[in-house]
Amino acid sequence: MLKWMLTLVVAIFLLGIAGPHLARFIRFGQLPGDFSFRFRGRDYTFPVASTIIFSCLLWLLSRVV
Repeated sequence: MLKWMLTLVVAIFLLGIAGPHLARFIRFGQLPGDFSFRFRGRDYTFPVASTIIFSCLLWLLSRVV
């Protein structure tokens, strides 16, 4: 149980570091169907279409593996 928890923590840590760098290459949040707006000087993004696409890709990957 401890091995799985440690693996999960390390994976989340590495994804947190790599996430912003990967987002520039895969244009996460800039597809048609993704909502972004500015409110009080801050940018808010709701990547609806990107989330659906990545969910389908992960589902297909899990079915293959």
